[in-house]
Amino acid sequence: MVEKETSAPVSRSASNPILTWAPLIVIAALMGLVFAMGWHKYLSLEQLGRNYGTLNSFISQNLVLSLLAYAALYIAVVALSLPGALALTLAGGLLFGWQIGGPVTVIAATIGATIIFLVAKTSLGETLAARAGPAINNLRKGFQENALSYLLFLRLVPAFPFFIVNLAPALLGVPLRTYVIGTLLGIIPGTMAFSFAAAQLKTIIEKTNAEHAACILAKGEAACPYAIDAGTLVSKEIILAFAAIGVVALIPVLVKKWSNRHAAA
Repeated sequence: MVEKETSAPVSRSASNPILTWAPLIVIAALMGLVFAMGWHKYLSLEQLGRNYGTLNSFISQNLVLSLLAYAALYIAVVALSLPGALALTLAGGLLFGWQIGGPVTVIAATIGATIIFLVAKTSLGETLAARAGPAINNLRKGFQENALSYLLFLRLVPAFPFFIVNLAPALLGVPLRTYVIGTLLGIIPGTMAFSFAAAQLKTIIEKTNAEHAACILAKGEAACPYAIDAGTLVSKEIILAFAAIGVVALIPVLVKKWSNRHAAA
């Protein structure tokens, strides 16, 4: 009797490299276009300050359109892993108020992070899973067992770049639902804090614009560089507070590990 040969099922993405790599190629191409055109340079507090009056006037007459444009821009910035997310967060709080700007920023950031997560999971996550050795597999397993706690910690502690936290869970096999929940909850404290702090930015911008205009009248534009010092908005106390909240998010993991060791002993 001849035994029938069986083969492991092949996923659609694995059987078609185009489906696997196309999303990542599109993201990389768009990133390259943005940097080549220099559009990323407009995502700064300096540009916000220079155009504050124009933006404020437009928003007062087109609030809904402005909110949609702001959300779309924020989604694109996060999905393409461009610099400037903090400046955009402050801009949202300044231009729309923290009550509106904060929630819109949270939703837009979550959508953008989910897009890059899905792209990385499709293009890189499956490849890593197929070629991972025992060490990587153990790391993936450990992260997956406590994915929500780890995600909350990474989101809350400002020591980790936002785009790194967007990509790492995709490579470690975190489920989409867990990723979305962890991202949404984890970015709320920081986003709302910076949106609220952006109220002080109005005073800083108005003072900077007045001083810059006076300097130009006295010395000429060439001798008057434009810069906004927003260092007071990000205090050491705020960073320590986020770090403390992040440590709290790890308590369930520590308790679980301690219980497992105690039971084994």
